[in-house]
Formats: sequence, structure tokens, C-alpha cells
Amino acid sequence: MLPALILEALDEQWRESLGAREVYERIEAPLLPVLAAMEEEGIELDSGVLADMSRRLELDAGDLAEEIFDEAGERFNILSPQQLGVVLFDNLGLPSPGRTRKTKKYKTGADVLEHLAQQGHRVPAKVLHYRELTKLKSTYVDALPNLVAADGRLHTRYHQAVAATGRLSSHDPNLQNIPIRTDIGRQVRRAFRARDGYLLLVADYSQIELRVLAHISGDEALVDIFRHGGDIHRSTAATVFGVAPALVTDEQRRASKTINFGIIYGMSAFGLARALGIARGEAQAFIDAYFERFPGVRAYTEQTLASAEETLQVETLYGRVRYIPDIRSRNRAVRENARRMAVNARIQGTAADLLKLAMIAVDRRLRAELEAARLLLTVHDELVLEAPSADMDALTSVVREEMEGVADLSVPLVVDMDSGPDWYEAKA
Repeated sequence: MLPALILEALDEQWRESLGAREVYERIEAPLLPVLAAMEEEGIELDSGVLADMSRRLELDAGDLAEEIFDEAGERFNILSPQQLGVVLFDNLGLPSPGRTRKTKKYKTGADVLEHLAQQGHRVPAKVLHYRELTKLKSTYVDALPNLVAADGRLHTRYHQAVAATGRLSSHDPNLQNIPIRTDIGRQVRRAFRARDGYLLLVADYSQIELRVLAHISGDEALVDIFRHGGDIHRSTAATVFGVAPALVTDEQRRASKTINFGIIYGMSAFGLARALGIARGEAQAFIDAYFERFPGVRAYTEQTLASAEETLQVETLYGRVRYIPDIRSRNRAVRENARRMAVNARIQGTAADLLKLAMIAVDRRLRAELEAARLLLTVHDELVLEAPSADMDALTSVVREEMEGVADLSVPLVVDMDSGPDWYEAKA
């Protein structure tokens, strides 16, 4: 009797949840066979490339460790937070960020080391690089060959209901975390390649989250930049630094990129100051200048937070809900983190929904028109496909049409595409 009552209550709740039903019926259910086919297809992996890379990383990490020991004046376990904390803050006398509440040990997380590195301290900068090398080696370079199946291909597994934002996640291996901002991380992709006679096509949404922000906020200035094909980061830099767009330096553009994405993630003046290595007052001035230029974004932020505080949830354009009960927490740190989630969830969740809809549309076209082409992988905002070399022009056309035409937003969706024999070359 009890199970029947539970099922009846759930069925009634399901029938009343129009947003959840829309997400399931339009996005998640149609995506299931697409993901199953991608998992079965897999992607070819050249283990020899990774073996060579492993040897290079071993040597590079060893040389870097010796440099760290020389500057620290002693040998220690670089990957031990406790030993690292003693070396940095007791022995070298670097400014301490404090200790953890539970263990009372020095904080030595990436954010702490990045802040110290920005201040010009060499040891924290080298420790960050050492961590990257060793993590890359153990997590991907050495591990991936052991996961290759009998068919010589790597078959990841996708999950639709793990990430709260709606993004896909993967495991065995987790391809979502392959670093793409460093050359070393990007080179791991060199081992992923097309089968003989085929090429890989990599299709990547350009600045999709900022485009979604422009659409949802309706900010006229932001919409105008994207409609006219402008450089959003250069435009923001011109506003924030008070210079003409033509005079924006590369460093200013990089800083404005941090500001643009920081706004999406609800970054505070304190967070922006740490990210850019500037004073908090200067960071606040940057944020103020940004909101003065894009008042619609400020309105979006305020409206989203007000709604989340009232309903304890936010919703994407397609009805995907993320619950944020901590936005009413009495703990300030917990509450502020929830506020950042609220601002970001609608943007990132809508971007995730758009990518999933694009995958469904692309897969449908391939099955109808290009049977030899296959969707292989998805990593964040990009799709990796494989097709015979002779089909690449047709595949490029199909992918562009479906990805850019997946939704009618107030700003155009733009896809960057490259092809090549391996994932690295296709992104070069």
C-alpha cells in the first residue's frame, strides 16, 4: 500500500512540474541514445604519445623539484600541505593566509599559492607548476593507457544527473577535467586521434555563457556587441580602463576576460582583486564601471538574487531548476557562496541545455545524411566528431547549421571549428 501511495504522490508531482517535464521530454530523454552511442563508439588513443609525454613530465617535474629545494633551502615533500606550509610560512616567512579551523595547519590551496605567486614569490609559483605536472602525469598521462579497451579505443561514461548545473560529467576517464588553458594540458589531447582515413572535427561554442547572459539580461549594450560581432573582452577593457578599444593592451584584455567571467560567477571585489593581483578598491572600481556600462546585467543579478531568496531556486530558460536553500543561511560564507551559485546557475544551466539540444540535433542530421560520421566526445562547450576525410566539408556545414541554429536568442550563437588528425591539431 505504501509504495502505491508514494508512486501516486510522485506521479501527481511530476504532472504538476511542467519545467521538469519539459527538460526531461525535450532534452534528457532524447539525449540518452546519443550518449549511449558515443560511449560505445569511443575514441582512438595513441598510448605511445602518452608514454613519451610521461618520460618528459618525469624529467621536468624532477628538475622543478630541485629548483624548489634550492630556493627553499631544504628538501621536503612538495605535495604535503603540512610540510609545504612550514616551508613557505615558517622558514621563508611569506605572508600567511591563516590556518584551517579543523586541523590548524597552514592553508596551502591553489588560491593561496596563486595569490602569493602574483605578489612575485617564486616558490609558490613553482609549486603550482609542479602540482600541475604531477597531477597531469598521474591522472591522465599514466592512467589513460590502462583504460583503453580491446578495440584500441577509449570509452568514457557520461552522466546526466550529477552536475547540479545540468552539465554532463564523465568518468573512467573524466575527460571534463583535462586542462586546456596550459600548453602541457592541451598536449594530452595529442594522444586522441582519428582512425585511419578519418579526421576529427572539433566544434566549440564561442563565449556561449556571455551570449546567454546578454540574452537573459537583455542588456542593450551587451546585446549590441554580440550582434555586431564585436570583441566583448576588448570592449569591456575599454570601459573598465577608460581607453579607446584600439588602445587596449593584451594585458588589459586578459584582465577584462577575468572580469567578464567573474561577473557570471558572482565574483566579489575581494575575489576579483585576488584574481588580478590588485587592490580591493581598484577591483570594486572595475566592477562599478562594468555595471555602469551594462546596467541590464546588474538588474539581472539583483532580480535573480531577489527571486532566489524568495523561492530558494533558480531556473534556466528551458525550465531546469537548481535549488539553492543556503541562500537564506545565517552563515555569511555559506550564504555568499549560495548567492554566487544563484547568479551563475541560470547562465551555466542554459548553456548546458543548449549544448545538449545541439548534440541531439547534430546526431539526428548525421544519421540522416552522413552515416559514416560520428559524435565521439563532448567536453564542456565543445563537440568532437569523426568522419572520413572526404566528408569533412559536409560535416562542417551540418554541425555549424545545427549548433548555431539550435535556439533563437537575441544574440547569435557562434561556433568555432577546426579539423585535423588528432584532437590537439584540430584545436591548434
